[in-house]
Amino acid sequence: MEVSRRKAPPRPPRPAAPLPLLAYLLALAAPGRGADEPVWRSEQAIGAIAVSRAHGVFVASGSCLDQLDYSLEHRLSRLYRDQPGNCKEPVSLAPPARPRPGSSFSKLLLPYREGAASPGGLLLTGWTFDRGACEVRHLDNLSRSSLRNGTEVVSCHPQGSTAGVVYRAGPKNRWYLAVAATYVLPEPETASRCNPAASDRGTVIALKDTEGRSLATEELGRLNLRSGAGSLHFVDAFLWQASVYFPYYPYNYTSGAATGWPSMARIAQSALVQFQGQAALDCGHGHPDGRRLLLSSSLVEALDVWAGVFSAPTGKGQERRSPATTALCLFRMSEIQARAKRGCWDFEITDNNCNDGDQPERVQPIASSTLIHSDLTSVYGTVVMNRTVLFLGTGDGQLLKVILGENLTSNCPEVIYEIKEETPVFYKLVPHPEKNIYIYLTAGKEVRRIRVANCSKHESCLECLTARDPHCGWCHSPQRCTFKEDCAPSENSEHWLDISLGAKRCPQIHLVRSSKDKTMVTVMGSFSAGHSECVVQNADSGRELCKGRSPPSRPCTCSVPTRAAYKDVLVVNVTFSFGSWHLSKRFSFTNCSSLRECPVCIGTGCAWCKGQRKCIHPFTACDPSDYKRNQEHCPVALEKWAPPKTGGGGRFTESKSNGTEQGLQVFYIKSIEPKKISTLGKRNVIVTGANFTQASDITMILKGTSTCEKDVIQVSHVLNDTHMKFSLPSSRKEMKDVCIQFNGGNCSSVGPLSYIALPHCSLIYPATTWISGGQNITITGRNFDVIDNLIISHELKGNINVSEYCVAAYCRFLAPSLKSSKGRMNVVAVKLRVQETYLDCGSLQYLDDPRFTEYRVDPEVDTELQVKIQKENDNFNISQKDIEITLFHGENEQLNCSFENITRNQDLTTILCKIKGISNASNIAGSSKKVRVKLGNLELYVERESTPSTWYYLTALPVLLVIVIFAAVGATRYKSKELSRKQSQQLELLESELRKEIRDGFAELQMDKLDVVDSFGTVPFLDYKHFALRTFFPESGGFTHIFTEDMHNRDANDKNESLTALDALICNKSFLVTVIHTLEKQKNFSVKDRCLFASFLTIALQTKLVYLTSILEVLTRDLMEQSSNMQPKLMLRRTESVVEKLLTNWMSVCLSGFLRETVGEPFYLLVTTLNQKINKGPVDVITCKALYTLNEDWLLWQVPEFSTVALNVVFEKIPENESADVCRNISVNVLDCDTIGQAKEKIFQAFLSKNGSPYGLQLNEIGLELQVGTRPKELLDIDSSSVILEDGITKLNTIGHYEVSNGSTIKVFKKIANFTSDVEYSEDHCHLILPDSEAFQDVQGKRHRGKHKFKVKEMYLTKLLSTKVAIHSVLEKLFRSIWSLPNSRAPFAIKYFFDFLDAQAENKKITDPDVVHIWKTNSLPLRFWVNILKNPQFVFDIKKTPHIDSCLSVIAQAFMDAFSLTEQQLGKEAPTNKLLYAKDIPTYKEEVKSYYKAIRDLPPLSSSEMEEFLTQESKKHENEFNEEVALTEIYKYIVKYFDEILNKLERERGLEEAQKQLLHVKVLFDEKKRCKWM
Repeated sequence: MEVSRRKAPPRPPRPAAPLPLLAYLLALAAPGRGADEPVWRSEQAIGAIAVSRAHGVFVASGSCLDQLDYSLEHRLSRLYRDQPGNCKEPVSLAPPARPRPGSSFSKLLLPYREGAASPGGLLLTGWTFDRGACEVRHLDNLSRSSLRNGTEVVSCHPQGSTAGVVYRAGPKNRWYLAVAATYVLPEPETASRCNPAASDRGTVIALKDTEGRSLATEELGRLNLRSGAGSLHFVDAFLWQASVYFPYYPYNYTSGAATGWPSMARIAQSALVQFQGQAALDCGHGHPDGRRLLLSSSLVEALDVWAGVFSAPTGKGQERRSPATTALCLFRMSEIQARAKRGCWDFEITDNNCNDGDQPERVQPIASSTLIHSDLTSVYGTVVMNRTVLFLGTGDGQLLKVILGENLTSNCPEVIYEIKEETPVFYKLVPHPEKNIYIYLTAGKEVRRIRVANCSKHESCLECLTARDPHCGWCHSPQRCTFKEDCAPSENSEHWLDISLGAKRCPQIHLVRSSKDKTMVTVMGSFSAGHSECVVQNADSGRELCKGRSPPSRPCTCSVPTRAAYKDVLVVNVTFSFGSWHLSKRFSFTNCSSLRECPVCIGTGCAWCKGQRKCIHPFTACDPSDYKRNQEHCPVALEKWAPPKTGGGGRFTESKSNGTEQGLQVFYIKSIEPKKISTLGKRNVIVTGANFTQASDITMILKGTSTCEKDVIQVSHVLNDTHMKFSLPSSRKEMKDVCIQFNGGNCSSVGPLSYIALPHCSLIYPATTWISGGQNITITGRNFDVIDNLIISHELKGNINVSEYCVAAYCRFLAPSLKSSKGRMNVVAVKLRVQETYLDCGSLQYLDDPRFTEYRVDPEVDTELQVKIQKENDNFNISQKDIEITLFHGENEQLNCSFENITRNQDLTTILCKIKGISNASNIAGSSKKVRVKLGNLELYVERESTPSTWYYLTALPVLLVIVIFAAVGATRYKSKELSRKQSQQLELLESELRKEIRDGFAELQMDKLDVVDSFGTVPFLDYKHFALRTFFPESGGFTHIFTEDMHNRDANDKNESLTALDALICNKSFLVTVIHTLEKQKNFSVKDRCLFASFLTIALQTKLVYLTSILEVLTRDLMEQSSNMQPKLMLRRTESVVEKLLTNWMSVCLSGFLRETVGEPFYLLVTTLNQKINKGPVDVITCKALYTLNEDWLLWQVPEFSTVALNVVFEKIPENESADVCRNISVNVLDCDTIGQAKEKIFQAFLSKNGSPYGLQLNEIGLELQVGTRPKELLDIDSSSVILEDGITKLNTIGHYEVSNGSTIKVFKKIANFTSDVEYSEDHCHLILPDSEAFQDVQGKRHRGKHKFKVKEMYLTKLLSTKVAIHSVLEKLFRSIWSLPNSRAPFAIKYFFDFLDAQAENKKITDPDVVHIWKTNSLPLRFWVNILKNPQFVFDIKKTPHIDSCLSVIAQAFMDAFSLTEQQLGKEAPTNKLLYAKDIPTYKEEVKSYYKAIRDLPPLSSSEMEEFLTQESKKHENEFNEEVALTEIYKYIVKYFDEILNKLERERGLEEAQKQLLHVKVLFDEKKRCKWM
């Protein structure tokens, strides 16, 4: 962490009209203030900030607390609970999409007791660690240890909210913490096991005694959440008139939606929680959806007003953000207090008269103060010199300042600071505790100390005081607008003029004709009461016209006599001296005679003759005969007169026109391009639409912040009837609403337009290119979507425009050629043109073109060639998109070569490419002639690698042969002896290993028994809702939360009219079937779309299963008609149509009860037994391969020798498991090759088996300690003792690594901090499978020292058989539960559908029994049971590991083979997955045939029986899903192919009414969409 100082970035003022470009650039160049702004940076995002009155600034980020002084110089850092480490280790917490609340480990930072007696000022900090812990520290020095600690004080969820305040209360005047927090997140996606104890899980507001030992909560010291209510997100806590107020809003942390109105909860400031009521806050004015997210809060205590920043949802990717998304609203605290009523809306109260139907009263904001803006994030309010000042942070890094008028009317905010990186401002702005000229601005990882005003930009006293900024005033001595603190005091009490005195107190020099023969010069306003001098000089000659000195306590005056000689004096300089400061003014009389208005004449120093109504030189006289009558002065205007504004810009005044209706009918607006422009404005903005040439007056009106005036721009050029061009002025950063007004009528909305900052370049890559150009260059940065041109600036060639492709974050272009400059190094500047401004973006270096030397062709196989091209080393970064390689062979034939990689060696660089999919690769390699290489614009040919001549070979060959023969004879004799010895040792070792493994495998098959868990507790079935959704959407988890909305609180009468009409329409069978067939004929209606449509339809008709079944029948018959023309045996085999997915879903719905009651328990027992068998042997934690498996691909055949170690495990006592019957001393068997993490898992499972309940901590929250003597040793997967192999790979520690012996005592303890997760292993780690360099080393080392240990995969294939035997009985029980008939009755769905298939076969005269068998197999086992067998997580609340998945795939394959009619012909080379169950399959096949026959022989179901079953199933699933979402998704498909569906309905007879209904549905949806937009 460091402190840096840098100048404030420029802040352009908001112009009233289009500024000349030069003036605007000057405004950009002017610094906002002279002093540098200190900046302090953290290593991670800041989560909390607070300022003490005497001890500096405190910042919490990650797990670290930092103490800074008021200049942001760093003092101290402390980790949570003084843990070892430093604050520079980053903690990853991804920032959420705004306006969602951020995530942070730090929750509270509250200084209190400042100035109190011992122990003095204290700092209360709250963290998510240790279930929401709190620490109380000394304010003056963080290095002192904490006084008190407590758990379950704040929210333990990083995304959860916490707000608190400390106050004194009770008879003993003790210090209490009132804290409101999101202790529990009820949403399943965000819930975790860090929730507090069961007794506290309903608490939302609690009182903590900060002077108690562990910040305990009394029995009456908590307020609970109403039962069934969702999460509440608390934003702030503050005290007002003996009450504590908590602003909050109901919030769903999963969806990011506010589920109710923002509210204010009120409790009494006492030692017990006394709920005094809640009131809703309505800041929705100006936004159709209302603003239900509360982002920031500030109490303006001096005014008894509370300010809040509210936001509407912005959608994914901010696409719904508009100029009205956020708003600043001010509420009177007296009104909130009066309207806060006790009720059981969000909180649980004990009153018996609670009425759930009531709603809390809504408090309306002060209308005049409301400020609407596109992206506010924070607010802080204060009162300065009786003026209310509000500081606002924005999402693009701006700090705005709003000054309220006397009736609390907001003005147009001023930008007082901009963060260059445009980081969103933190929700909390903190003022300097002593100097009100500073405010601390937090954004991302940085804190800045910012001056609260830009006083120096006002150049005159008049401008300074009319700005009405209470922080600024006019300082006489330097004649500047300054803060009061920056104005050095003098003997004059009025050395600094503030706004309370008004602009009239500004010292002003007046030149007035006081009598017939003289003109008086004097000064008016506030100035020093001492002596002053005044001088009037002729500016041209320097001659003094008059000079004076004032008497005490009176202003200096000076009189210029009226003389004819003075009429030639055209310019005079008037100077007043007041001791240390001077006041001067220049008067020009050159244009006196041309002035026609009295105020203007007198204001410039000229004289006015009233009788003659003319302006004259002040030192000449009017007609002397009528002097007294004519020489009368008009009032002197303080402000200079300015001519009315004309031209393209101006301010908009609302007007009405009689031709409005006509205008609405004639003119049409479609779009505006671009939708983003820079703050410099944009000359060519195009608006498209219709009938533009029929309008005589067209204006564009821009409306940004609600309290700022609108901009009116006249059209620049109407290009044609559909296009017109505007020139938009410069502006500050913000989003504005755009509308077009034709002929003074109503303004037609075009949509939002964003003014964004100028582009900023971060990196050019690559930064070096070749002289011929054409390389792909990328520039990264931000705001590139507003540039007009990208320019390469060369000293000889000048500016070169290049064609670029730009989006917001990057620009891509092809480097232009600088061929004429070859032979010298060229560095060109890359510039971005925005309007007429050129922005430097870095440089691009040009070097000589690459030089290629030769190429070589190597045939890999007969169908593939490998081409290696050599080139000299250079500094170019060549990518695949830059290079194109072509090989020429034979009679000038060409082959394209696909780029693979580039390898740089010491001397040359090799480019590798491959030619695939050819024949006769060797012939092509032999006939290759040359290679063409295209690098951008560079094209050159490379010759083949040269070969030495025949004479060279003939000369060198005899010499080489002699040398080789002598060397070979000597080496062979030595090596043959050595090789013979080594082979003998290796064969001996291999024979020994084979004997041992074969004998062990045989013994294991005959003797091994698996201790299957007899009682595995309650089977963890998923509820129907989640089972169905996982089956319907196996690959689209994003849909799950949409349909799991709580439906019990939904009003049945509140169904949307458009959805009701659509629901009625899809209940028309002919219409629905026609729609499905039409959709399936569309080429871009993909297989994924078909599956989704079928699932949406199943959910929409979940309560109409009888109707859904009839649709299934019709679609199945239609599918049979299609299949009968081709191959009937392929029907229902794949999921290629809507009906096939619909059948899967229908089976899932109808068989869910049978699955749960009959199949569920054996299925869960199989998964449990299989998992137990796998863990009995070694499992490699990196690859998940295991010694015991069913799948050869997952067999751990590189297994080391291992043995079982019996451990005596002692569990540390934790509050969650304090019951007497919990056994804490348990014996656990592990393997010596298990990692510490694997041992933890086995210890956890043993605790569950022993006690029937899980241990109270999560796996990553515990550690293991080996009790060795008196000093325990912590066991870790990786520590300083870990073995690092030759390749730099770290071998994970195992039980054997720590030499843990049988009977050792292991203690399970809770880690100090639970926020660090276990290590995630990568390629740099290994466990049992060693890297190649170590694979053959004897890891045991003692028995066969110096020998290699061989491993052959086939030696361990018996382990597959051992695993099969272990689970065989459980597997057969599962299979027979599936194809059995309980009580001689088949499930209704199976009997019904099988009979339906039999009937259809008879109707179609299909006599082949195999066809019907295949239909039944494809519809039930293939479409339903295999899906369940491979995915146990669809049925149970368990996690499926990759290894379990591979084993279940083998079981599912055997299951399907049992239903197959094809006889398997397996040989010895067949896959082991097939061979494993080859003997069992014939038995299973006979059982399946009997199963099918038994179902066919059962009496048929009557239609009433089936309808009754389907009706009962429909009733079971009422209110399970949000059918409205499913209907909406169905409508999206209908509207996408609306024209095709409508054409099909028109061609079909009898669907005329359905066609009308469809059109009616579209009208309803379009109206709903339009109303939502309005």
